[in-house]
Amino acid sequence: MPEPLKNLVNTSLLRSAGADLKAVYPAFDQDKWEKLVFEDPAFPNLELKQRFRLVAATLRPVLPPDLKEALDVVQKTVQHMIDREGEKLTYLYGFLNDFVEIYAIDEPELAIPVFETVTRWCSAEFAVRPFILRYPERMFRQMMLWSEHPSPMVRRLSSEGFRPRLPWGLGIPALKKDPSVLLPMLEKLKNDPAETVRRSVANNLNDIAKDHPDIVLDIARRWKGISPETDWIVRHASRGLLKKGNASALAHFGFEHGIEGVTVSDLTCDASVHIGDRFSFSFVIHNESTETKTVRLEYTIVYQTKSGKPSRKTFKIKEGKMAPGARETVSRTQRFEDFTTRKHYPGEHKIEIVLNGKTSDSAVFHVV
Repeated sequence: MPEPLKNLVNTSLLRSAGADLKAVYPAFDQDKWEKLVFEDPAFPNLELKQRFRLVAATLRPVLPPDLKEALDVVQKTVQHMIDREGEKLTYLYGFLNDFVEIYAIDEPELAIPVFETVTRWCSAEFAVRPFILRYPERMFRQMMLWSEHPSPMVRRLSSEGFRPRLPWGLGIPALKKDPSVLLPMLEKLKNDPAETVRRSVANNLNDIAKDHPDIVLDIARRWKGISPETDWIVRHASRGLLKKGNASALAHFGFEHGIEGVTVSDLTCDASVHIGDRFSFSFVIHNESTETKTVRLEYTIVYQTKSGKPSRKTFKIKEGKMAPGARETVSRTQRFEDFTTRKHYPGEHKIEIVLNGKTSDSAVFHVV
C-alpha cells in the first residue's frame, strides 16, 4: 500500500519551510509552530487538505500581527525559494495559499500579488476560487492579466484556477452556466510555449464541454490544423465527449458512430472480484467487412455506489486502423482497490465494451 498523502505534512516539511520563513523573518518561532501543528489533538485524523488548513492557521500566531506584513513575509519567502531553486509546480506548500485565502479573503488587493508569487512555487488554483466567487469581475480582469505573465506558472493559473469544474476545488456556478468570459483567455493561451499551460487549456475546455459541448466542438473545428500543439489540445479537450459517444466529436476525429461491419463477441469476465483485487475480462473484436475501419475501443464499468445510484466510468483501450478481416482477442484487468478518489462497494456491477461510442456487449459481475 502506498503511504497516505497526508503523511507528507510532517516534521521534515515544516522544518524546511520554517528555515526559509526564518531567513526572511528572523523572529519566526519554529518550535512554537511545530507544537501548534503536531500537538493539535485533531492532527492525526486529518487528511492532506485538512492538514494544510491547520498548518496555515497555525502560521498566523508566528507571523507579524499586521496582515500586510504577514503576507509580505509569505511572498518574500516564496521568492527566496524561487531565487534559490527556480520555479516549481508542487502542492507540498499548499498551506501558504491556504494562509492567503483564509486571512486575506476580505483584502483582494493584498492577496492577488501574493497569489501571483506563490503560484510560481505551489499552484494557487484552489485558493483563488473563493475570490472568484466573491469578486468575479475583479478576478476575471486579473485572469486576463495573468494570461500574459512572463511566468508559465502564472499563465497556467489563469486557466487552471478558473476552470468551471476544477476537481477537488470549489465549483463556480456562473462559469458552468456561461463560460464565455473564459474564451478570450483560452484563445490567447492555445499556442503557449509551455506544455503545462496548454494542458490546462485542454482541461478547462473539457470542463466546458460537460455543460456546453457545442462551444468546444466549434473550437475544435476552428483550432484543427493550426499546429500539432492545438491539435493535441482539442483532442484532450474532447476526451469527455468521446467517452460519452458524442457523434459530432467522434466524427471530428474520424470515427464512425457505432461502426458497420465490426463486431464484438465472446465477452468473458470474472464472476466476482474482492475489493482490493483485480477484475479480469476478455473479448474478441472482428472486422468482418472488406474495408479498413477506424476503431475506438473502450470499456465502461458501471459501479455500485454508497447511495445506490450507479456510477459509470469509461476507460480507453485503444484506437486505430483495423484491416479487413482482422480478428483480435483483447484482454484487460481493472483494479478494485480503494483510493481517496474512489471507494468500492459490494453488489452487482456491470462491464460494457464500447465500440466507437456505442455499447457492443456487456456482462454482469459482483464485487464482494
